[in-house]
Amino acid sequence: MTEQTKWEYRVLTIGSVFGTKDEQIETTLDEWGEEGWEAVSVYTPSNGAKVTIVAKRPLTRSTRRSRNMP
Repeated sequence: MTEQTKWEYRVLTIGSVFGTKDEQIETTLDEWGEEGWEAVSVYTPSNGAKVTIVAKRPLTRSTRRSRNMP
């Protein structure tokens, strides 16, 4: 029987009431990609100009983030 993949998730809302620059989104995605995260959703909350990024990566002992991290 194969072991089921376990995931950990990361969510971040970036930007300001004046919007979010593409460069800010790209920088965040590049940094997360280097850490093994894969964006699964990028959306604008209903109230405006900020962008929320949701990412996941396989959960392993070496990649597990502290649950106390923001």
